[in-house]
Amino acid sequence: MEYEFRRNTMTGTVIASFSMDHEVLGFWFAEELGENQDKFDELVNVIEQMQQGAISEWRWIGKGLSLELDGEQARIFANELEDGEEYEFEEDMSLYNGESEAFCGLEDFQAALISWREFLDETR
Repeated sequence: MEYEFRRNTMTGTVIASFSMDHEVLGFWFAEELGENQDKFDELVNVIEQMQQGAISEWRWIGKGLSLELDGEQARIFANELEDGEEYEFEEDMSLYNGESEAFCGLEDFQAALISWREFLDETR
């Protein structure tokens, strides 16, 4: 899983780009987590507890995207995937799965999370 973080120097907006099939992680990092230090600290703590076996599952429901963690992987998904609704699209139109759901290993997610925090600290 490859990723790149950037900051728009004009607006200060942060952008996270992830490799194909993981694009939704970029939206989650930029839009849901953003620069929220408290949420970052909570996530680091949750991951450490999982690695020690103290907790087995954890979920954060965001505004548009949610995060599920277990002892092995992270799942980020569009909230629409969990609401049970069937969405009708025009012919030849559909949601691209990489923009609505992605999985990665817990250690890979932890590494991306730490890289995100380091990027934010360096570009303030």
